[in-house]
Amino acid sequence: MVQNKIFCDAGRRVIEAEAAALVALGQSLDDSFAAAVQMLLDVRGRVILSGMGKSGHIARKIAATFASTGTPAHFVHPAEASHGDLGMLTPGDVVIVLSNSGETPELADLVAYTRRFGISLIGVASRPNSTLLTQSDIALVLPQLGEACGTGVVPTISTTMTLALGDALAIALMEHRKFTPENFRDVHPGGKLGARLSTVANLMHTGAELPIVAADTPMGDVLLAISQRGFGVAGIVADDGTLTGVITDGDLRRHMQGLLDHTAGEVMTRNPTTVKSGALAERAVAIMNERKITCLFAVDDAGKVAGILHIHDCLRAGVV
Repeated sequence: MVQNKIFCDAGRRVIEAEAAALVALGQSLDDSFAAAVQMLLDVRGRVILSGMGKSGHIARKIAATFASTGTPAHFVHPAEASHGDLGMLTPGDVVIVLSNSGETPELADLVAYTRRFGISLIGVASRPNSTLLTQSDIALVLPQLGEACGTGVVPTISTTMTLALGDALAIALMEHRKFTPENFRDVHPGGKLGARLSTVANLMHTGAELPIVAADTPMGDVLLAISQRGFGVAGIVADDGTLTGVITDGDLRRHMQGLLDHTAGEVMTRNPTTVKSGALAERAVAIMNERKITCLFAVDDAGKVAGILHIHDCLRAGVV
């Protein structure tokens, strides 16, 4: 339909304009961006984000991204700041203020407070000579490319660039701090991302739940341990706690003739497949799928048994 084409053409025009703006933003990054990253790395307190209207929404998202990637941050509403929330700011903080024009009236008290008490200020705006950027310790200037609406009144291109700039700062900080997926899970334990970033140690069974025996254990006792623990396997450990073998259903079937006359060490499969306890649970699932097994012993860096993981533990946690 003609109308559908019109709608799609409008959508493509907006997306293409914003994509071009992001390319221009990337090319515009200079020493000021590097100085902002260094200031954020050196901060003794927290990072405070603020902005009014659409810029405020973007500031909230940037604060959340910082907080989840190792940079303590929160959002302060500029209007609320003028009515007492300025007390949240301390001299050890860094304040990042977003305003496309750099002249948003509601930001005046916040900017003035940072100047009065020597609080570091990073300004983000599109006008180099604006009040915000001239008052800032570090000015991050957005390319002046208008807005996708064509009239210049609907924040679109400007907010997209500001959001991308915030992401760029956050990831630069994260990479410099060597912030790992495990670190991310510590501050993001819920939802699908939390499940994906669960480690084997988060899900494995330990202590009295472990179906482990010594190599000289009679097979009658091994069968009892397998039955009581409910994993369908037994791990054979040396005196120092290292895993030397496992006994599975397949091993029991292969030694069915005179099984009870043997010891665990005579029946076990040597050099069993294991996973490090610090590995992501996703890695353990991949190993179990590849080997077509349902249980996996977890070991520490010294090869000592740390726990056992069942595929059902991963499924319950949402790791698939």
